[in-house]
Amino acid sequence: MTKLKLAALAALLLTQGAVAATSVDGAAIADEKAGANWLSYGRTYSEQRFSPLQQITDTNVGDLGVAWYMDLPGQKSLLATPLVVDGVMYFSGGYSVVFAVDTRTGKELWKYDPKTIEAAGDRLRVMWDSNRGVAYWKGRIFVATADGRLNAIDASTGKEVWSVQTVDPKLPYFINGAPRVFKDKVIIGNGGTEWGPLRGYVTAYDTATGKQAWRFYTVPGNPADGFEDETQAMAAKTWNGEWWKHGGGGTVWNGLTYDPDFNRIYIGTGNGSPWNQRIRSPGGGDNLFLCSVVALDADTGKYVWHYQTTPGETWDYNSNMDMVLADLKVDEKPVKALMHAPKNGFFYVLDRATGKLISAEKIARATWAERIDLKTGRPVEAKGARYEDGEELIYPSAFGVHNWHAMSFNPGTGLAYIPIIDVPATFTDKGVNYKQWNSPSFQFDPGLDLLRDDLPLKIDAAALIAWDPVKQQKVWEQKLPGVWNPGTLTTAGNLVFEGRTDGKLLAYRATDGIPLWSTDVGVGVSAPPITFEVDGKQYLALLTGWGGAGVSMAGAITAQHGWAYGMHPRRLIVYSLDGAQKLPKAPPPTFAEALVQDDFKVDEMQAETGSHLFLKNCVTCHGGGAVSGGYAPDLRASQAVVYDEAFKEIVVTGSRVQQGMPRFHELTDADLKAMQHYIRRQARKATVAAQLGK
Repeated sequence: MTKLKLAALAALLLTQGAVAATSVDGAAIADEKAGANWLSYGRTYSEQRFSPLQQITDTNVGDLGVAWYMDLPGQKSLLATPLVVDGVMYFSGGYSVVFAVDTRTGKELWKYDPKTIEAAGDRLRVMWDSNRGVAYWKGRIFVATADGRLNAIDASTGKEVWSVQTVDPKLPYFINGAPRVFKDKVIIGNGGTEWGPLRGYVTAYDTATGKQAWRFYTVPGNPADGFEDETQAMAAKTWNGEWWKHGGGGTVWNGLTYDPDFNRIYIGTGNGSPWNQRIRSPGGGDNLFLCSVVALDADTGKYVWHYQTTPGETWDYNSNMDMVLADLKVDEKPVKALMHAPKNGFFYVLDRATGKLISAEKIARATWAERIDLKTGRPVEAKGARYEDGEELIYPSAFGVHNWHAMSFNPGTGLAYIPIIDVPATFTDKGVNYKQWNSPSFQFDPGLDLLRDDLPLKIDAAALIAWDPVKQQKVWEQKLPGVWNPGTLTTAGNLVFEGRTDGKLLAYRATDGIPLWSTDVGVGVSAPPITFEVDGKQYLALLTGWGGAGVSMAGAITAQHGWAYGMHPRRLIVYSLDGAQKLPKAPPPTFAEALVQDDFKVDEMQAETGSHLFLKNCVTCHGGGAVSGGYAPDLRASQAVVYDEAFKEIVVTGSRVQQGMPRFHELTDADLKAMQHYIRRQARKATVAAQLGK
């Protein structure tokens, strides 16, 4: 063992000191009363993100200050929920790198790099660098890599114990979700349905060996190959056409909840592949198990029940959002409930014993459906919502009313705290040839026309709401800046914490939403905060980094904040009531200045061709309408795009692969020239808009 590793191990042992080491198993993760550690993604199996700690309260939260911080140079998207076990914090950063940090000193104990970029190959085109978190079980850390592996790491040394490939590396699957652990099993799903013909599934592995325990497919495969079981045969009856040629979709890229009361794992399933149902399943059908909550037996992975939130989905209204467990009293009767707020804008309460719908109401504007029929459990869709005439303006957009950003639930107040997005979109498939459409191969194509243009918008369309799940009504609301809306934490100190797009972290009184404390973290926030206790002192922690699909793809609505690529710090910041550290001053918001070449004449036909090529190959990172939200360079301002050879060297030759820029070897010189015309057109639009705004 190297001196460095020995030092790290010694520091770890010193950190744990004389306190008895926590055995992180099912009993520990299920314990709602023990608040010192943060042992799972949602703190406990319930996914409530509620802490019983109450040293920091609504009366003293104003005294919070920085206890320590850790700069994370080289990191970009920081979305993860850290775990804390006996004074050691474990968290994932970009490209699934895992850090272990001593929470008493802020010193790094070890860092594990799974070399994701080297392993990715063409999957670098479809994946982001982001990772939402790790799992801990009996002395091991589990992390899923963006290229599709699941790796086990020794928690004391950071040394890899085993690694399994969970996806077919020839297909555009990726993983950015956090695994969950239960009963000596670790479960993970995947994503990627917009980039190829993928069939969704979840897989459980043995935590000791990495051997596959079971797998459940979320959509049926080709009937000619035979179905895995009767559940798949049942689901196939809800599909039409040759859906398997397009994969079907239904990937589980986020929502996973284990229920020890019933020994079940609940999975929240994704959108169709492609989004457009007229292509995927001509003639309609519910298309099980898309956009559903599915209950599986935790030992066998066998189907128990399901509830579908968006039958026959055609808007990307997936149900990958968190599923929160709580004991509620409904009509004066106790119910073991599951609470779920998917993209489609409704808040659902299910009886998790049976999967029966108890109630469902809108938490924000959702014009695609009038209501949920409680007798059938089905939505009453609005006329024209399926853009039957080729185009329809609908609330919400594909980013949803509630995206993956975590909601929390406080048993004391009885309220759920939900980050809301209130943005519509025009859904259109004009010009899409349903019969000739083919699934893409490592290119973005949901079967709709979108994200090829952008408006110079400055829009505030976010909110934090407190929702009563029993009465199904809003109790309070705080309007927030911007659109991309981070996750929440609630505590027994009558507090709710949430970061914001404008680089602020706030504390609200949980009962009435009054803001009580605010601090500037120097960059837009995407991650949810956590709280923990060491040596009798309560701390609050947050990873600060601007990332996620909204940041990378949404264009001007995330670019408006000025968190430009490579300009602002990435940090882990830890607060306490006696914290007195000062954060270094961050650069001010910085906005791209589009380059205009007076000697470059935009050819509109080439620009139109280039817009489609940009959508398929570049929009994932460089943003809708070629407007970067900060995840990648803004190409309208890039000198490299101006020069043919430099552009080709980066895009085709792959000179910046190690920085995360994929290689597109199949693009021709004509393709590159068309994209240049498109990018120059978008740059000129931005310049004209800026001049008009003066």
